[in-house]
Amino acid sequence: MALVLDLSGRVVLVTGGARGIGRGITEAFLAAGATVVTCARSASPTVPGADHRTCDVRDPEAVDALVAAIVATHGRLDVLVNNAGGAPATDAATASPRFHDKIVGLNLLSPLAVSQAAHRVMQQQEGGGSIVNISSISAHRPAPTIAAYAAAKAGLDSLTTSLAMEWGPAVRVNAIDVGLCRTEQTDDHYGGDERVAAIERTIPLGRMATPLEVGHVAVFLASDLASYVSGARVSCDGGGEPPVFLHIT
Repeated sequence: MALVLDLSGRVVLVTGGARGIGRGITEAFLAAGATVVTCARSASPTVPGADHRTCDVRDPEAVDALVAAIVATHGRLDVLVNNAGGAPATDAATASPRFHDKIVGLNLLSPLAVSQAAHRVMQQQEGGGSIVNISSISAHRPAPTIAAYAAAKAGLDSLTTSLAMEWGPAVRVNAIDVGLCRTEQTDDHYGGDERVAAIERTIPLGRMATPLEVGHVAVFLASDLASYVSGARVSCDGGGEPPVFLHIT
């Protein structure tokens, strides 16, 4: 018997779903037949086939209005993917308190606020719902230059397990710890093709992920095939990072 990930009739919200990893997640849900709503602070870019809304997920009132609009338009909200996030590299010793507040707010407090709004809908509708938090392998290893981001993602992983316990059985909550992934910003971030290729040689699978591959994991976690998976932290990192001592000669 073939296993088919068919999400026809499901309504999905992907925050930050129009670019980078979020775009791959959006495309994966669209390919599975779902109705997908993306949101960002700006009106563009958009993903063909997706319903794009303007929303700053750091604003709880704007988030409540977004979720209400989704339900008014599409009738329900079945899946939330908390993807919006990120951080520029900076020295933790000199970064301002305001900078750290913004990073923690975007990567931890915003997913909590969007999850609360989605939860209020999912708990009341037939079939409940599923929340997938996009976290990072940086949550569980030293992360110099992105310390606040890594700490926020560690908090997001912890939040995932707590919400899964509080909100079951109607709502399942899981996280994906994403490793290195090729996006439109990869070459600029890591310093060009040669440097990216050198980094990829350290990954057991020999390459960075594609955004669509992260999307496939998110679709699985949101689907009925993962109906007994909740509170899980799924690694999507190509096999992890070899210890430095293995490369010392």
